[in-house]
Amino acid sequence: MNTIASASAVRKVHVPLGERAYDIMIGPGLIARAGSEIASRIKGRKAAVITDEHVAPLYLDALKASLDAAGIASADVVLPAGEKTKSFEHLINVCDKVLEARVERNDYVIALGGGVIGDLSGFAAGIVRRGVRFVQVPTSLLSQVDSSVGGKTGINSRHGKNLIGVFHQPDLVLADTDVLNSLSEREFRAGYAEVAKYGLIDKPDFFAWLENNWQAVFAGGSARIEAIAVSCQAKADVVVADERENGQRALLNLGHTFGHALEAATAYDSSRLVHGEGVSIGMVLAHEFSARMNLASPDDARRVEAHLKAVGLPTRMSEIPGTLPPAEMLMDAIAQDKKVKGGKLTFILTRGIGRSFVADDVPASEVISFLKEKHP
Repeated sequence: MNTIASASAVRKVHVPLGERAYDIMIGPGLIARAGSEIASRIKGRKAAVITDEHVAPLYLDALKASLDAAGIASADVVLPAGEKTKSFEHLINVCDKVLEARVERNDYVIALGGGVIGDLSGFAAGIVRRGVRFVQVPTSLLSQVDSSVGGKTGINSRHGKNLIGVFHQPDLVLADTDVLNSLSEREFRAGYAEVAKYGLIDKPDFFAWLENNWQAVFAGGSARIEAIAVSCQAKADVVVADERENGQRALLNLGHTFGHALEAATAYDSSRLVHGEGVSIGMVLAHEFSARMNLASPDDARRVEAHLKAVGLPTRMSEIPGTLPPAEMLMDAIAQDKKVKGGKLTFILTRGIGRSFVADDVPASEVISFLKEKHP
């Protein structure tokens, strides 16, 4: 982490939520100046840094050195990597360690990692002492453009993904784009699925830009920063309009209802499927289901699939290694998903590229028939 971010190299997206407003900083070298950025915004001078076994050897020392230079005392908790860490067992451990570090309400929990660490750490920050300050330092593309922004935190249950949690907004997000260079191609591609999602929700021009510039985004530099900044602004706009997902914020779940069911079907085994890959397949399924319901042209579904395939993402259930449970069991997972209201199925469907909408009361019979048709 030798790069020091210059002011001109860093983009800022402001999330105006009144007394809970915060900035998302995007650019190179932000871990090296994390201490000064945090100290300039938050009064507390103690922090508990939560990270995992993959990220800690790469960035924990640099972050702690930055905190120390700013006069911030820090303790750290290093957890196992992977989706299965989002459990009660690890939540209890993190809460105990935060209390052990004597973190008070004006102090903070810092999440240094991907979506799993961010979700778990944010949940802990939201419930320890009934809420302490929270800083996100996302280290994956997926967490930089999605899970670190918006305040949704939580853990998984045997009944499904992210079913237990709280809304707890961060006080600051530091998206250091240098760290993305350490991601595997698979991890970066998985995060890119969430970038493409913003274009498919309501930014058709952005999706077209990605079709033409995705290779530059993968290569790094200004195109990557631009894609992240547009994604963060898109999410911030939705969060400000509907912070607690009572309406339009549900649009951010495009592809997720199918995707979460597939993740549950693979028992969250990352060797088979990671979240962004599930979202990729889910977004194709959402567009195909929309075409089946005569809401959109099949050409749109083909265009979405062609782009996601071009970047190397899976687009079909048949591409998931191993055997999937029958369609009926996938349907059970969908029915348990948090996008269900009053027992009625709610999906994010589309009338075309960038024309997504919340569809309430989708007939379960149509969904099960569709799943049987698409099941490998």
